[in-house]
Amino acid sequence: MTKAIYPGSFDPITNGHTDIIERSAGMVDHLIIAVLKNNAKSPLFTVDERIEMIKKVTSHLKNVSVETFDGLLIDFAKKSGASVIVRGLRAVTDFEYELQMAQTNRVLAPSVDTIFLTTNLKYSYLSSSIVKEIAGYGGDISEFVSPYVEKMMKEKLKGRDTV
Repeated sequence: MTKAIYPGSFDPITNGHTDIIERSAGMVDHLIIAVLKNNAKSPLFTVDERIEMIKKVTSHLKNVSVETFDGLLIDFAKKSGASVIVRGLRAVTDFEYELQMAQTNRVLAPSVDTIFLTTNLKYSYLSSSIVKEIAGYGGDISEFVSPYVEKMMKEKLKGRDTV
């Protein structure tokens, strides 16, 4: 059984993330969406809120689960029994960083491979940061996130000046 991990902060989960999740879920027996708990960052959504959004957006995928982790991704991969890490690439600059991380992880855990999926062209510019900025200024984010995530963003930002 091939088990893979798709890690990220998912603050919030975008249509670009969902595209990578759906495509990678079709390649493996079990895909774990691993939500990073990073105390050094100040996310818009709590870990529990991000998990809820991801579960809602991926509920149609029966071989997908959502977990949280902190620390080294490679330690989480080994603990989870995953043999594959999935990473999405939007641009050449993503590749340079991701290749370095994949090679480092390969040294730390030779049995864990990293696969790269290029983002669908219609999402190649998209990031959670861009979505938060647009939403923070009251812009339309309906092309970038699911209707459920859009609703959650509006609720979270209600009463705030900007992100």
